[in-house]
Amino acid sequence: MSARPKVVSFTDMKSGTKEDYEILADMERSYHAMTPARVLSELARQGEDTLSGYKITRLDHGLQAATRASRDGADVDWIVGALLHDIGDGLAPQNHDRFSAEVLRPFVREEVTWVVEHHGIFQMKYYADHYGWDPDVRDKFRGHIYFNSCADFCERWDQSSFDPDYPMESIEFFEPLVAEVFARKAYSQEFLQPGVVKGLPPVG
Repeated sequence: MSARPKVVSFTDMKSGTKEDYEILADMERSYHAMTPARVLSELARQGEDTLSGYKITRLDHGLQAATRASRDGADVDWIVGALLHDIGDGLAPQNHDRFSAEVLRPFVREEVTWVVEHHGIFQMKYYADHYGWDPDVRDKFRGHIYFNSCADFCERWDQSSFDPDYPMESIEFFEPLVAEVFARKAYSQEFLQPGVVKGLPPVG
């Protein structure tokens, strides 16, 4: 018979003891270690939902964008960013870009997080005029150090990834990259690299 897991003694946080919070710290380490599995599970769940009106699922869209990034020779931050750039669609469809960015923010380069956070606005370049909206709303960010990175991301990997015939990699292909990124120490400057502009790899 397995031992019953330890639980804290308190019913309100201010009454917790040092021992209580040591128990929680131990358990949180295990919980944090399972983050890649939870992220991949949510991504896989998106395969159950067809993007309304599109020819592919949300999962397929992420896989296509990440496959394009991988085949372009992008680094792991860009590939995982492309894979998860719409991970927030299910729970936050009206601000999925910002939701998705928060999932990535502690672990990847600031440039990638900024691009994911703003890609929804930049994508409007391709369709806003059909709704009578401003397709150039992205221009309010012109001059930002990551502007070109976001424009290139949308052009090369996002807007082009709705093709049911594109030969994309499987979710299993990307599992080691997701594990690598989410195993990093959260908010480490080594990985966040604020102000660093690498841009997308050159075409061809």
